[in-house]
Amino acid sequence: MISKLNDGIAHVDGEPGLDDLVERLVTENALWGVTDPTDAATNAAVHVVIVPTLVDEQNTPDLSIIEAAIESIAEGLSRGDLVIVESTVPPRTCLTKLKPILETSGLDVGEFGMAFCPERTSSGRALEDITGAYPKIVGGIDEESTAVATAIYSEITTNDVLQAPDITTAEAVKVFEGLYRDVNIALANELARYTDEVGIDVNKGIELANTQPFCEIHAPGPGVGGHCIPYYPYFMLHMFDTDGPLLQTARDVNDSMPAFTVNTLESELSDKGVRLSESTVLVLGLTYRPGIKETRASPSIPISEQLSTHGASVKLVDPLLDRADKFEGELVDLPEVYETDPDAAVVVTPHDEFEAIEWDRFDPMAIIDGRQSLELPVGDHRVYVIGSGRMQ
Repeated sequence: MISKLNDGIAHVDGEPGLDDLVERLVTENALWGVTDPTDAATNAAVHVVIVPTLVDEQNTPDLSIIEAAIESIAEGLSRGDLVIVESTVPPRTCLTKLKPILETSGLDVGEFGMAFCPERTSSGRALEDITGAYPKIVGGIDEESTAVATAIYSEITTNDVLQAPDITTAEAVKVFEGLYRDVNIALANELARYTDEVGIDVNKGIELANTQPFCEIHAPGPGVGGHCIPYYPYFMLHMFDTDGPLLQTARDVNDSMPAFTVNTLESELSDKGVRLSESTVLVLGLTYRPGIKETRASPSIPISEQLSTHGASVKLVDPLLDRADKFEGELVDLPEVYETDPDAAVVVTPHDEFEAIEWDRFDPMAIIDGRQSLELPVGDHRVYVIGSGRMQ
C-alpha cells in the first residue's frame, strides 16, 4: 500500500477526485507514505489520527488500534506539536485514554496541544464532505489547542468551523449523530412492522408525515450496516454506568430486521405453496450501501446465514465483489442469475446495476424489496416491500 501511494496511486476505490489529487500531491512532493509511524511522528508538527474504532464480540468498544497509533505519536512527539483525533471514540477517550499515552513522551499539555475534530464523511463522497459539505467541529484540550485546530481546518474547508466548548463535547458530536440515526431508523423499522395489520403503506405515511418541519422519520429496511451506526450505541452503553434503554431497544429493533425479512419471505413462499427449505433464493446486494465496496455489518450477512439455516439454496449477487467469504451461499455474477432458477429474491442493497435485471425472464417468484427500489411491471411475481406490504 505504501509503495503504491508513493507511486502516486490511491489505494482507496470509489472516491471521486481522489486518484487525481493523490497523483498531483505526490508529484509535488506534498504527500508520501512511510512504514514506520514513529518516523512519521518525528517529522511532523501536526498529527491527525483517523483509524478504525470498532467493537469486540461482546460489543465492547475496542480502542487498541487508536491507542497503538497514539503510542507511536508519543514516541515522536515534540514540544509545540498538535495532535488531532478524528476517529470516532466514546466521549472522554481523549482525556482518560489518549492524553496519558501522549504524556509518556515526557511532555505535558501546554507543551503539546490536543484537539478532537469528528470525521463527518460518507464513503463515496469523502473529498466533498471534507472540503465543505458540512461545518467542521473542533474542540481542544485547552484554548490554544482549539484555536490552532480551528486555524488548520479553516484552511481545509469552505464551510464554517464551529468550536465546541471542550474536547469531550467534540467527541460526543459524532456519537450523537450516529445515535440519532440508529434510533430514527429503529422507529421507521418498527412502524414498518405494522404495515399488514394496519393495512396502509407505511412508507407513504412517513413521506407525508415528513412534510411537517418537525418530523423527519427515516426509511425502514432489512437492517443497518456499515462501520458507524451499528457500533456507536455501544460507545455509550458499554462505557458508562448510566442506563440507555432507548439506545439498546433501537439496536435490538434494527438487529431484528434481517430475521423479519427472512420470516416475511418464508410467509410469502408458503402462501404460494412453496417451502423455504426447498427454495433457491437470490440475495441481491451484499455491501451495506449501494455503490460502496464495504460489507462490514451488512444486513446481507445475517440474512444469508438465516436463509441457509432454513435450508434454502442461497445465491449471492453483488457487482462490486469478487469474493463473499463473510456470507453463506454461492456468489454468482449478475448475468448468471437467470440460470439459477430462483424461487425467491431479497433486495438488500439496490446497486444501480440491478436496474438492468429483466424480471420477466424469471418464472413467478416471491420477492422481498427491502429498500423500496423495484419498479416492476404488473406480473406474476409476488412482491413484498418492507413498509409497504404486498404490492402484487
